[in-house]
Amino acid sequence: MNSKTLMETGSSEWLPLKTVTLANLPSDKGAVIIIVDKELSGKQESDILYIGRTKKPSKRILGGYIAGYGGKNTKKINQMLFDQGYIEKVAVGWILTEKPRVMQEELLAKFKEEHGEYPVWNAKKKLDVKQKQVPPKHKEVPALKAKIPPAKTSAAPKSTRKPKVALAKKSAANIESSVKAEMPKKEETDAETTDKAKTSNGGMAT
Repeated sequence: MNSKTLMETGSSEWLPLKTVTLANLPSDKGAVIIIVDKELSGKQESDILYIGRTKKPSKRILGGYIAGYGGKNTKKINQMLFDQGYIEKVAVGWILTEKPRVMQEELLAKFKEEHGEYPVWNAKKKLDVKQKQVPPKHKEVPALKAKIPPAKTSAAPKSTRKPKVALAKKSAANIESSVKAEMPKKEETDAETTDKAKTSNGGMAT
């Protein structure tokens, strides 16, 4: 795709940008704006620098590209024109259409298909940026982190174990106390049995 093929598909004549006036521009009509480098015309490399769109060509070309009013990309083009001297070697043309956005997308897609990239003054398409950002969004999805807090579930058994330990200690203490209580009884019964044996033996001796 170059300035010659665009002329075949309905583009206007190419006007040197520095000579453009309000009188030779269409006003308040949807259009695709094309800026070409006249020094590249007839060469193998495409001479198309920019493919844009507008509903007011006169305002975009004179107020934007020439005067520097507008968005980021428009100001970038203004800087290229005057800071790097392109105003002396570029020409502008347009294709009038009721659907400038659709036509711009089609021309950019065709240009990229033929040349492997967009025109040098076109910003990267938002579609490409979105496609690069899709994988990180899937990586950020791990909702498992929100479900992972098993700290609460592990804390519950700890709270239940404490009363069990306390009950075990109490039962052990009760056993010890009962054993101690029973020990003197056994000693007394042994003593009683020995006394009974002595008295019984004594009685037999007499």
